[in-house]
Amino acid sequence: MLKPFLLLSATILFAMTALPALGGTPQASAPGPAAGGNPVKPTADSQAKAKSLYQIDCAMCHGDNGNGKTDLATSMGLTLEDWSDAKTLAGKSDKDLFDVIRKGKDKMPPEVEGRAKDDMVWNLIIYIRAFGK
Repeated sequence: MLKPFLLLSATILFAMTALPALGGTPQASAPGPAAGGNPVKPTADSQAKAKSLYQIDCAMCHGDNGNGKTDLATSMGLTLEDWSDAKTLAGKSDKDLFDVIRKGKDKMPPEVEGRAKDDMVWNLIIYIRAFGK
């Protein structure tokens, strides 16, 4: 009688300790934006990290300067917006850009939380908007 109880207890304990690992730890992300705005305040460090993320995950299609004219984009038959022109992103809120980055769009894959936390995506948006200045 004691042996099945100990086995059941050990199984439940193991399952409970594995749950946080399966779901990931909740991130302490920045609060949601007010009226489509960006909730983070950029720092030199956060923008350096955003630049690094952009170079790794975005530049191959969108270009180092955000103009969208890359060999990869051309070979995939993509016509990407020119972010180096300030007018291109003027009508888009940071929340709209956040949603596209998080969810993906057409052939663009999503930037999942495992690769970039919310505050990093918000900083990435600030970095991208700087192309048009």
